[in-house]
Amino acid sequence: MHSLLVIRSRLSLSDKNRLLSSEAASAETLLLRSGYQVTAAESLDEALRKLPDADAVILVTPISEYSDWRKELLTNKLLPVLWWCSEITSDLSAAACEDDFTADGLLSSSMVPAEIHWALHFSARQFFAGQQWKKEREQLLSRLEERKWIDMAKSILSKTRNISESEAYEYLRKQAMNERKRMVDVATSIVKAYQLLHKP
Repeated sequence: MHSLLVIRSRLSLSDKNRLLSSEAASAETLLLRSGYQVTAAESLDEALRKLPDADAVILVTPISEYSDWRKELLTNKLLPVLWWCSEITSDLSAAACEDDFTADGLLSSSMVPAEIHWALHFSARQFFAGQQWKKEREQLLSRLEERKWIDMAKSILSKTRNISESEAYEYLRKQAMNERKRMVDVATSIVKAYQLLHKP
């Protein structure tokens, strides 16, 4: 991880905006001193233009804005999104702190370069491990759904053709090969046809 995008949101109150500007500048300075390439953005459009080159995003925003920013950014690119925790960013939103707040990591101005390095390193590892887990979970759920259709089709074939479930499975397999389709597609067709014919 080398290239970081620092984002600060614009607030309507100029005093708060100045405070966030100053905090974002100190975040950028500290990250640059720690050896990272840093670019900055203040709006969503600007952030989305710079996002393709970033390895991670640091949000210097009130905590209440973190989840919305993270959701929008992850829709465009999968990468760790960390929150810059400071007196300013937390003071602006102390009442908005929620139990379900999920940050990929936290950084603060009190950290030294080695701490920043390890915080970014572990945040990235956690983020990508989480993404891998989600992908595996989706694949597992998909396989379970396919298994459900195949089991229903086997049951229908067993009942209508008076054959065993293993024979029904073999029938599905051969039919899929003959039609050059996936077994689940053949099974789904059988179940839907059966349901259509036996609709009350």
